[in-house]
Amino acid sequence: MRPLTRAEEDIMHLLWQRENARVAELIVDIPEPKPAYNTVSTIIRILEDKGFVGHEKAGRGFKYFAIVDKSTYQKASMKKMVNSYYEGSFKNMVSFFVKEKNMSAKDLESILKDIDKTED
Repeated sequence: MRPLTRAEEDIMHLLWQRENARVAELIVDIPEPKPAYNTVSTIIRILEDKGFVGHEKAGRGFKYFAIVDKSTYQKASMKKMVNSYYEGSFKNMVSFFVKEKNMSAKDLESILKDIDKTED
């Protein structure tokens, strides 16, 4: 899966929320300062080229929709991050967050309980 820029990810999040939208509808959901119409349109075309977005005719324009679902992208992104920064080890990643005090032992216990519940 090809990596996305921050701007591309932002547009994908909007499409995942809306399911489909015209460029103008996406711009409405973007916080100030809003980008130009042409900027968002260009990002959408790039996302189409990367295989993340498709379109369908809607009146005189197009409606765009996500081809790659959010969970698929999340999994690929997390695997890439873990491989790039934590030597492919989720244990190393969790250890990093605990050491950086971004996760407490209590948080870790809660995560383990949630994992136990899903394995039942």
